[in-house]
Amino acid sequence: MLQCTAVTLLPPDAVLRLTAPGADGPDDPEPYVLCELGTHDDAHTEHAAYLRPGRTPDSPALWFFWTGSGPERTHRAESAPWCPAVLRRLDSGVVRRCAFFDHHTAAHSWDVTDPLGDLIAERLVPGDSSEG
Repeated sequence: MLQCTAVTLLPPDAVLRLTAPGADGPDDPEPYVLCELGTHDDAHTEHAAYLRPGRTPDSPALWFFWTGSGPERTHRAESAPWCPAVLRRLDSGVVRRCAFFDHHTAAHSWDVTDPLGDLIAERLVPGDSSEG
């Protein structure tokens, strides 16, 4: 399943919360966010973007949720617990946790493909270009 392509600007209050003293977010956050969920058709389904981790790996992370666009857009930023789903590969013993929040819509993170991210990652592999 492909990643949702919805993008929105972060409202000023969310940017202030990310840059506030004591916040564990980036010093200069991007002014926009991209939905990280798999494609979803329902106009009433919330888009979601991961903003920053919780204090520990298992504690809730800060997410930005929004629906609609333009003047009809509604949004909220809140901490949400992680999805408890895990993918176990019996042949290799690898265990992957879902990288989304609990009760997310659509597919788990391991089933979502980001074609642009994959393209960028391919270019970062050493020896990939003739220029080194």
